[in-house]
Amino acid sequence: MTPHPKRIGFLSFGHWGRAQGSRVQTGRDALLQGIELAVAAEEIGIDGAFFRVHHFARQQAAPFPLLSAIAARTSRIEMGTGVIDMRYENPLYMAEEAAATDLISGGRLQLGISRGSPEPALNGAAAFGYVPADGEDPAAMARRHTELFRHAIAGHGVAQADPSYAGGGTGLLPVQPTAPGLPERIWWGAGTRKTAVWAAEQGMNLMSSTLLTEDTGVPFDQLQAEQIRLYREAWAAAGHGFEPRVSVSRSVLPVVDDEDRHYFGLRAQVDGRDQVGMLDGALSRFGRSYIGEPDALAGELAKDAAVQAADTLMLTVPNQLGVEYNAKLLDNVARHIAPALGWEAAR
Repeated sequence: MTPHPKRIGFLSFGHWGRAQGSRVQTGRDALLQGIELAVAAEEIGIDGAFFRVHHFARQQAAPFPLLSAIAARTSRIEMGTGVIDMRYENPLYMAEEAAATDLISGGRLQLGISRGSPEPALNGAAAFGYVPADGEDPAAMARRHTELFRHAIAGHGVAQADPSYAGGGTGLLPVQPTAPGLPERIWWGAGTRKTAVWAAEQGMNLMSSTLLTEDTGVPFDQLQAEQIRLYREAWAAAGHGFEPRVSVSRSVLPVVDDEDRHYFGLRAQVDGRDQVGMLDGALSRFGRSYIGEPDALAGELAKDAAVQAADTLMLTVPNQLGVEYNAKLLDNVARHIAPALGWEAAR
């Protein structure tokens, strides 16, 4: 099987608020600017537009209206999430929304899901009506929701037919509509090597961010590259019938003019190295940011073991600086950095 060529997408956290300097003041701003940035990214040749999903926060909480709007305004670019917290989801309703969005896009939806990350709410999933069953923890509940969601989008029956209203039919009915190919475009956001192996066994693509909730003392990119290697080995052993995709996220901020230096010049001194700390009770390693002259960043990213091992690079963007600035940032990456990684602009 032929591996995918190198792809580059942007990942927006979708923040909005009236902080000083923010060009994204309201939730409406965040949604409309997300659409406009996806349109601009497609024109530049970028391959994907992805959005972080968080509840009870000034970020994107309901991704499918946004992704559908992007699908209707574009013709080539992929759109997706990074990631949906499955603790909060009604699996069958989500299956309907995902299929409808994928059909609008013509098969361009790339849906990142996971067991979830820390949220502002103390027990937010319970407020949505979802609590673990006896003997379950929240992670197990998220995986149960995931199993039913994937069962549904594969077109399997999930609800008993009522012969009185189904023309005398019996048996299990699938949700409608269905979207051919969507089951192969589900990604699992894995924060450890163990969960990456599990994702491979389940037949999901791998989405790995700038954070791993474990630390072995080696640099972040090497730990993440090991995660990818273990994932690919587990995938090969499972014998799935298609080639998986693997993405990693990086903060890449080329400094090419005074505006860039104003925003990020000082950050290069602080964020240019890995960080280790506690997150949600686990010792975690956070990846560095890449800030500086484009030629230098191209060389540094070419040495990043995980970037080289992945087929898709997600660029986290400072969305509160607005569409115009982020389109310029993506264009600078596309022109001056990405070609050194083996990427070519989409036509």
